[in-house]
Amino acid sequence: MVAGAASRDLARDDPRGWRLGGSATYCSLAAARLGLRVGCVLGVDAPAAAAHELSLLEAAGVEVRPFALDRGPVFENIEAGGHRRQRWLSRSDGVPAAALPDEWRGATGWLFVPVAGELGADWGAVAAGRGGGGEDSQRIGVGWQGLLRDFGDDGWVKVVEARSSPLLTGAGLVVVSVDDLGGEAAIEQLPRFAPNAAIVLTAGEEGGVALRDGKPSWYQAAPAPGVVDPTGAGDVFLSALMVAWLLTGELATAGALRFGAAAASCAVEGVGLAGVPTRDHVEARLRSLAG
Repeated sequence: MVAGAASRDLARDDPRGWRLGGSATYCSLAAARLGLRVGCVLGVDAPAAAAHELSLLEAAGVEVRPFALDRGPVFENIEAGGHRRQRWLSRSDGVPAAALPDEWRGATGWLFVPVAGELGADWGAVAAGRGGGGEDSQRIGVGWQGLLRDFGDDGWVKVVEARSSPLLTGAGLVVVSVDDLGGEAAIEQLPRFAPNAAIVLTAGEEGGVALRDGKPSWYQAAPAPGVVDPTGAGDVFLSALMVAWLLTGELATAGALRFGAAAASCAVEGVGLAGVPTRDHVEARLRSLAG
């Protein structure tokens, strides 16, 4: 079960002037293409609700429950020197936990992936008591980025100081880019915000670091033969880690991180959601890396 808002990301090469994005769309599509049955509570403004990219989710088997937003997030993603900056053109209304269908509350795995703070404390109440990672618990992953953003009056998205959140309390897996975390956060201090979670920091082509039980371990990125569009690679990485956790029980292990890195390297070879890889694509990449 995935929850979050779809974003519209400015794109000069699209006739609409934007492409559909957002962590919830990327994570849902990736999880489905990698082998999971997926339901998604997706906040959409009027243009996003009519986006042709939603047919990709439908074709992959994602069951989307749209929640209409008067105002949805709109971003301009600016890549420079391997790092990303963002301008915002629209913030997001909230996506309430009341939009969650009752029949989905027994889902084995949960991904909370806000992009603009649209998931509030009511979602934390939904997650309360479900996490922990044991055999009888539900497995909860969180994309931290949407909880670390402030929308400056100058139009730039700014990083805010890390703080506690009900979404993080029950999480077993938390993923965040170093670009979204900011340079002031000390790695050793992060577990106090998500005390029950494996925390994975991503740094693009430089790989990243995984914190499990407070102990850091570095992992390498998987090289991509040709980078076309880096947008969404971190979301695909998070989704792949979640798939590995649910299907194999491996929580941010070395093997799971290799799988996630391979999935992310496949994602950057296509444009937008069309680049989200299938399981066969990722397995072929892993074989080529091993060779």
